[in-house]
Amino acid sequence: MRGRLARGPKTPAVAAALLALAAASEVLLRAAGEVPLPLALSLALGTTAPVAALVGAGVASATFTAAAVLAAVAAALSLAPFHVLTGAGVCALLVALHQAGLRGPKPLAGLLPLPFIAYAVTAPAGSGAGERFLTVLVAVCAGVAAGTGLARRARDTALVNSAAEQAIADTLLEHAARGERARIARELHDVVAHHISMIAVQAETARLTTPGLPAVGAERFLAIGDTARTALTEMRRLLGVLREDAGTTTPDRRPQPGLEQLGELVDEARDASAAAVRLIVEGPVRPLGPGLELTAYRIVQEALTNTRRHAPGAAVDIELHYTQDALRLRVRDNGPSPHRAKGFDDGHGLLGMRERAAMVGGELRAGPARRGGFLIEARFPAPVREHAA
Repeated sequence: MRGRLARGPKTPAVAAALLALAAASEVLLRAAGEVPLPLALSLALGTTAPVAALVGAGVASATFTAAAVLAAVAAALSLAPFHVLTGAGVCALLVALHQAGLRGPKPLAGLLPLPFIAYAVTAPAGSGAGERFLTVLVAVCAGVAAGTGLARRARDTALVNSAAEQAIADTLLEHAARGERARIARELHDVVAHHISMIAVQAETARLTTPGLPAVGAERFLAIGDTARTALTEMRRLLGVLREDAGTTTPDRRPQPGLEQLGELVDEARDASAAAVRLIVEGPVRPLGPGLELTAYRIVQEALTNTRRHAPGAAVDIELHYTQDALRLRVRDNGPSPHRAKGFDDGHGLLGMRERAAMVGGELRAGPARRGGFLIEARFPAPVREHAA
């Protein structure tokens, strides 16, 4: 019941009426004849009645400003020339100044407390101690009320801006994640699904063309083919779910790139950034699995994108080192390195590259290089296959 009363539409009017009644009662009780009673009552009502507009919902800006000014002017007149400022009037004044800082024009919140501060500073020397204390107290409370309103407004604005920025960041991250899932789904379809299909075809071919194949062997080849086809069906179903989650329905049928296309990627990077980009290859070059080559290509592509975004104009070295059992990849630029990893992850870059490397059994590290710049290192197991004579 109390919560509903506090939030009800009639609450400001009730509060203003109670304050006005309290102010009028105080004026009547202490009336000494120095100030005409009608004037004292008018000032008492002038300091309290505007509260109905100050805290009401949906009040127009002009009406709100006029009510705040009226309350402050009435309080100033009650305090300085006529000395009939009531306790209820002080409460209404503090509400007016707080609401002005919270909802009104900012200059208004700074100007309204000034008359009270000026009067406290310039009060006549012959004023009594009680009167001087009252003027100083009103001046201090007026400044605090306006300041707390401004501070609360600043805090609310910061919270709204922070929420908006977080919503934008979440949207961008979700968009990047969906794009990454769509690209991974396309690559799984073009690489892994192709190999599973080949397993099914080779098993069926071996069952039908191997001379003298025992019945048990034929059954096993048949089981291999059936398992491969079942796996292919399940993979296509999962890829459909992944594409649906990523918001795509039509896969891109272009051939997936590999390490042979790195030269073209380097040329595009040079043209796009007008920076020095070098491709360094060490060791005997040999064809690797399409999934591994695609992963290495995508990591280089993402690293070049990161460099263009966070260190435009920086020179980049791309190193491929073929060994007997692995492929080592290094991408290093000479741009500034502070906070690069954090900015990189904002685009889902490092996480996506680590996931790609893990999919082919590799590992990836990224961070500031020893001699400056940013370094991405990856290692992929790629043992040399020995072909039977």
